[in-house]
Amino acid sequence: MFEQQPIRKEDLAVAVIWLFHVSGIVGILYGDSHWFVSATPINLSLSFGLLLFTSRRQRRVYIVAICAFIVGLLAEAIGVNFGYIFGDYTYGNALGPKIAGVPWLIGVNWAVLTICCGAIATHMVNSIILRVLLGVGLMLFLDFVIEPIAPILDFWEFSGGVAPLQNYIGWFIVAFPLQLLFQGLKIRLEETFTHHLYLLQLLFFTVLLLQLNTLKNAL
Repeated sequence: MFEQQPIRKEDLAVAVIWLFHVSGIVGILYGDSHWFVSATPINLSLSFGLLLFTSRRQRRVYIVAICAFIVGLLAEAIGVNFGYIFGDYTYGNALGPKIAGVPWLIGVNWAVLTICCGAIATHMVNSIILRVLLGVGLMLFLDFVIEPIAPILDFWEFSGGVAPLQNYIGWFIVAFPLQLLFQGLKIRLEETFTHHLYLLQLLFFTVLLLQLNTLKNAL
């Protein structure tokens, strides 16, 4: 007979984020769109909490999370209030309470992306500089996918309605030192939670992007 293996907490964490993200996709497109969009802060907060939980054996991840949160929030505050770094844009209300015009969850998002993309890059290439560049590239790619639908979801909106080249240059400038910190601390996460979380965010926003017209009508 086969010996039954105990269910690991890490596997449960992966199952939870799959459930929440897939439910979010279905709910936004075919259910109560406004309610599911308003639940975005809950989803992101839960994902962040589970990310820290599954990374608990690598305490240096917490250093990266704190630094990414602070750096990301400061960069966004400069961008929103002065138009530097990313361009001229403002945040909507879907992401919750704000600090200096920036939802505090944006700092959480910077932490999540920095850790997830750094962990994925660590598993894919050996060279530290290539890991840093790949990590930055993964962060930029996800932002590129999100930008067209961010105004529809009331996340943020650029003046003129389209994210300028400055936005992506700004992302590179901010993300590079954060990825350098992640790799410099020699963090290697053996669990695949980070891979699942990045894939789910990419899947979530790609599906919404492909259903852009449906999304406009729903919201």
